[in-house]
Amino acid sequence: MEKNLTSGSVWKNLLCFSLPFLLSYFLQTLYGMADLYIIGQFEGAASITAVSVGSQVMHMITVMVVGLAMGTTVSIARAVGSGDQKRISGIIGNTVVLFAALSLVLTGLLLLARRGIVSLVATPAAAVSGTVDYLTVCFFGIPFIVAYNIISAIFRGMGDSKTPMFFIAAACFANIVLDYYFMGFLGLGPVGAALGTTLSQALSVVLSLAVILTRRSMGLSLHRGDFRPQKALLQRILRIGMPIMLQDGFVQISFLIITVLANQRGLTDAAAVGIVEKIISFLFLVPSSMLSAVSALGAQNLGADKPQRAVSTLQCAIAIAAGFGLCASLAVQLCAGNTVALFTADAAVAASGGEYLRGYIWDCFFAGIQFSFSGYFCALGRAELSFLHNVLSIVLVRVPGAYLACRLFPQTLLPMGFASAAGSLLSVIVCLILFRMLQRKNALLPS
Repeated sequence: MEKNLTSGSVWKNLLCFSLPFLLSYFLQTLYGMADLYIIGQFEGAASITAVSVGSQVMHMITVMVVGLAMGTTVSIARAVGSGDQKRISGIIGNTVVLFAALSLVLTGLLLLARRGIVSLVATPAAAVSGTVDYLTVCFFGIPFIVAYNIISAIFRGMGDSKTPMFFIAAACFANIVLDYYFMGFLGLGPVGAALGTTLSQALSVVLSLAVILTRRSMGLSLHRGDFRPQKALLQRILRIGMPIMLQDGFVQISFLIITVLANQRGLTDAAAVGIVEKIISFLFLVPSSMLSAVSALGAQNLGADKPQRAVSTLQCAIAIAAGFGLCASLAVQLCAGNTVALFTADAAVAASGGEYLRGYIWDCFFAGIQFSFSGYFCALGRAELSFLHNVLSIVLVRVPGAYLACRLFPQTLLPMGFASAAGSLLSVIVCLILFRMLQRKNALLPS
């Protein structure tokens, strides 16, 4: 199970580790879209809206859980790099205790607040009942979502990014089959979509636990004492995971605000922004995979007292992600309208979306750089720096920029798209400043 990535080619290690991440994120994106696509074949607008709103809420919760689990990935990776097997077992045991308690508390609170959540996100009246039903079933499945993500975090911290990819692939396939059964054959509507999602997550957890049990001979040994809460280990996990969780939460809130602004401009612009967000979510898979890869590989190298390899990993990730972002940005300038038109037959929506995409796409270039820095800061155990540059970007540029663009340029979405890219540009500038400050303080050495 454990794979040490502190020797050999930095480029090879980064690519071999990040590609399964990329495929996993791609499958998760398809997983999230499957419910909407399938329910659209059997149900009307109210059910489609219910699943759309409910899945947005669940995506936000999942993203924040993944952010918190980053503390486990980095902590384990540091221990793997230093060869401390006892510490690895302690981190895993404390992670299980921490997230088990979290899942129970989170499930209870969300079930109590489900109607308030539906009201808070301004769900259309016709879709309120379906949304509540969808979230009720999904909230009961919170323990499975938490379990899957912490198991994946453990595998990735051990240097194995391939196995979690197989887990999500199995869940994605099961979700599609179950969706057709529950929504198509049984006609359960939003409840059927939620059942498909929850049961497929449960399947992924069962598979992952089966893999762990069959790999006992590969270095993973847990004892009762490892599950005894240790203040130092829990603080380490939370110190890294909490800022990332809060950062991801703020990012999701900023997306919701921008969606509200677009909705206020009318149906055409609202539809255009919704389509472009889906396109961008696919393109952002590369920067996202670099963030996760740099955090795990960088942490292993820092744990092995090889800070320069950690910096080299950062530099390689920036080259890959920024290179991809630049190529995508230039290519989209030539075919933005046609790209949006693949998702709609409405010429006005395609034209408006094309303008938005031409500006927004540059975010993919800048995000490739700042995501790589975020992964490096996490590897250092300084996740608060990642939180800092993201919050500054959202508060100072991304949200106010989108608001001003909506008010000053009511006839085009192009400036609104540039506002998002400008936010990531600010993040890049802040990251470079923070990186230089760390170098001057010799903080590149492992803590």
